[in-house]
Amino acid sequence: MIARLKRWPLALIHWLGGTDLFVLLALLLLVGGVLAFVLVFDLVQRGHVQSLDERIMLRARALDDEGWASPKVLQEVGRDLTALGGVAVLTFMTLAVTGYLLITRKYHAALLVVLATLGGLSLSSLLKHVIDRPRPTVVEHLSGSMTSSFPSGHSMMAAVVYLTLATLLNRFVRQQRVKLYVLSLALLLTLLVGVSRVYMGVHWPTDVLAGWSAGLAWAVVCWLVARWLQRRGAVEKAG
Repeated sequence: MIARLKRWPLALIHWLGGTDLFVLLALLLLVGGVLAFVLVFDLVQRGHVQSLDERIMLRARALDDEGWASPKVLQEVGRDLTALGGVAVLTFMTLAVTGYLLITRKYHAALLVVLATLGGLSLSSLLKHVIDRPRPTVVEHLSGSMTSSFPSGHSMMAAVVYLTLATLLNRFVRQQRVKLYVLSLALLLTLLVGVSRVYMGVHWPTDVLAGWSAGLAWAVVCWLVARWLQRRGAVEKAG
């Protein structure tokens, strides 16, 4: 046993030496996402961030009175942005990408997209049910809500769907600039959806942070699985 313990650092160095940089970065993001979610959840449970949550929400809603744009315009923009993380839009996006993969005969990749999305939705629903945090009441809700507050389902599913689709589609793209563009667009959409949920008054900022963290972790898991399956020949390679 002692001899094995002495050898583990060498084994770790050998493993790192045989693993590319992108996998190492993905593992760091995965661990970071999980730790961020746990930290935010702990702070929420202890009540350490409640006052900060309230101040941020009141400040966001105060934009209506500061002349940046008319309240009607801001609320319309908020509804449009929050819809990008809604069930209808995300379902359409998933089906659209799945259809593209089926047309190009990447059947295993299409199945992986569907399973990744359904898995993320199941995880989001489970977390909401178990944690069961009440919705904010400090400002008027500008959007309907039917489930509990933590984590933000829109924020998490936006990260799950957009980041998962971006990372999976980038497996079939050769140009680095195209990969960067796709990933940047997915990150921007995820950010906008989360911010809109706070402005619409239906989620605390910490709900959104937790949703982003969990969604990022799930997207990284899906990328690692896709990479592993692709190397084993179970998922189609770039054409």
